Amino acid sequence: MMADDIKYMALAINEAKKAQRRDEVPVGAIIVRDGEVIAKAYNTREHGKNALHHAEIKAIDKACKRLGGWRLVGCTMYVTLEPCPMCAGAIVNARIERVVYGAHDHKAGAFGTMINLTDYPLFKPQIEGGVLETECAQLLSSFFKAKR
Repeated sequence: MMADDIKYMALAINEAKKAQRRDEVPVGAIIVRDGEVIAKAYNTREHGKNALHHAEIKAIDKACKRLGGWRLVGCTMYVTLEPCPMCAGAIVNARIERVVYGAHDHKAGAFGTMINLTDYPLFKPQIEGGVLETECAQLLSSFFKAKR
């Protein structure tokens, strides 16, 4: 784990808190290149009424627009929850070189917990899990506890 990982994961947690305030599942994502945050996003599936509105997909979309292309080479994504298969596929296809996530997803995690899309032969991002895991997991558990 790099020192900057904690700093950027804290920013992803801030995005997740924005989702939580909107009664969305609290997941936030940040994309960084050369020490600069180029995209920030959080889940908006309920408000957007769109299955694609995961934080990771929205952050990738913003980063592509900002950089003017679909290849996000040299980028690192920080996300509070291990990406699902849809988001992991988008990360691989966008050529994001490194993914740092907080909480492991024991239901849909696609970077090693349930399945592993880093086995995809075309492109293999570097994965680092468990960064600020307690804080990320607490956001999710408190959200779902309040729902029950």
